[in-house]
Order: sequence, then structure tokens, then C-alpha cells
Amino acid sequence: MLVLGLDPGLGTTGWGLIRATGNRLSHLANGQLKTDPKELLPQRLSHLATMLEALIADHQPDSAAAEEIFVNKNPQTTLKLAQARGVCLMVAARSGITVGEYAARFVKKAVVGVGNADKVQVHAMVQRLLPGIAIAGPDAADALAVAITHAHHLASAKAMGQ
Repeated sequence: MLVLGLDPGLGTTGWGLIRATGNRLSHLANGQLKTDPKELLPQRLSHLATMLEALIADHQPDSAAAEEIFVNKNPQTTLKLAQARGVCLMVAARSGITVGEYAARFVKKAVVGVGNADKVQVHAMVQRLLPGIAIAGPDAADALAVAITHAHHLASAKAMGQ
């Protein structure tokens, strides 16, 4: 099963693609989708959608997952993040793949073992779980962590007959 993890953001959306075969995970690709902060919000969201559609068309994942929103101190930042996340969920769902959603604390606990892990710990654990990979940046590392969490969740559900 190919699993696409997404770490939504208006400026940078991280993505990571892994193959899950039972409990074995292997890295396929990762990267960042960037929008131009000089563009208006509708154009940025449209550009994000176009890039994500192309990514899904190129890689044909079986499933996807996105990190849920955490509330920032700045409400405008939270709203923009929510809009970018909505684009990610919509594009994935329109492509016909199932989409999971996970809180950041849940992802950190699943990958690192503690829900309050920092980005450095997440990055290090992703590199340990997927040895030998070059991670395109912190957003891509977070997206790979989401993909790993989703793959484990799917494997657990399958083992339980769900």
C-alpha cells in the first residue's frame, strides 16, 4: 500500500510517500509544495491544489493522511492554515483515495513515543524508521511522520478485522 502523508501549510505543504507492506515501511519520496506569498490567497490555494493533484496523479497513492490543525496565537494564521488543509483534504478525497486525519500530538506519540516531542526528535525518528533517506525539510519530515502513523493505524485496523 502506498501512503501519502501531508503536513498542510499555506506557504509550505510538506509531503511524504511511503510503501507499507505489513509492518515494513519503505520511503519512496518526499518534498515540499510551496506557494508564493506575493500572490493573493485564492491564487495560492489554487496553486496548492494544482501541485497536489499532479503529485497524486504521478504517484497514485492508495491512501492519504493529513495532520489536524493546531490553534496558533494568531487567528489569521490559523485560518490560512485551515484553508490550505481544506484544499489538501479535498484534493485527496476527489482523487478517490481514503483520507485519515491525525492530531499533531498523536503523530508525535506514534512516531517518537511522546506527544510533546519537538521537530528535531520527529525528524530523527523518521530517519531511523526510514534509514538512508534525504528529507526535504521539517515539513516533509512531519508529513512522513503522518504517513508512518497512518500506515500503522491501517495495519492495526486490518489486524483487528475492521
